Amino acid sequence: MEYSQAEILQTVRMTEIEHLDVRTVTLGLSLRDCVRSTIEETAEAVREKIERMAARLVPTVNEIGEEYGLRIANKRISITPASLIAGQARSAREYLPLAHAIDEAARAVGVDFVGGYSALVHKGATDAESHFLDSIPEALATSERLCSSVNVATSRAGINMDAVRHVGVLVKEMAERTRERGGLACAKFVCFANAVEDNPFMAGAFHGVGESEAVINVGVSGPGVVNHAVRHAAPDTRRRPCPATRWPRSSRRSASSARERTGRPPRSLF
Repeated sequence: MEYSQAEILQTVRMTEIEHLDVRTVTLGLSLRDCVRSTIEETAEAVREKIERMAARLVPTVNEIGEEYGLRIANKRISITPASLIAGQARSAREYLPLAHAIDEAARAVGVDFVGGYSALVHKGATDAESHFLDSIPEALATSERLCSSVNVATSRAGINMDAVRHVGVLVKEMAERTRERGGLACAKFVCFANAVEDNPFMAGAFHGVGESEAVINVGVSGPGVVNHAVRHAAPDTRRRPCPATRWPRSSRRSASSARERTGRPPRSLF
């Protein structure tokens, strides 16, 4: 693909002056085929699949960043909500091997975060899901890269107030468990209403059940570009609606390259 001189200058201006970067490349990964008869066996299957499927993610993204001259700030993974593959545990502690296996796999492949230690309880929670929720504070407090989320409401089902109360207790426990680190566990947790299935945004990312085996999401961050545009706009135009920023072709090309080199279909450029 050839670039015109104008496109090259546009990219240089947006990356070096206006601080545009590719905020993240996120690999969405289905773990539904990792379910085994025990939580320990499931955890090992999850570890193996993450390490196998994401082995080339970070090196590939770094190569693309160097090739196109773009800063790619974070590399992440989102997985099937863990409560859906964890089976029927009888206590919160039984889920911890799964949490630690996910975190260790993320460390092994070198990503910054892994999201999907999640539960969808907007209409109700099973006994096993209640135990899973109780495992979240310790899972986040004893892990480094693991992120978690809980969906407690939808427009159709309404609000599960029992889940809301439960999450409130959990947030307090997260803060207490990580108070020496500024309540870090709370920063790795999201409580949702109307959670979407293809969310690649940390800390609430997860790979929904309606998704394919694996997808690549590329996030472009341009607050500097927006700030520059607003500061240099004529005073009488600042209140007018305007179309979305047109990303340089190199940003779109980096998304295509990530797809081609990892063999994963693209999901979005956001």
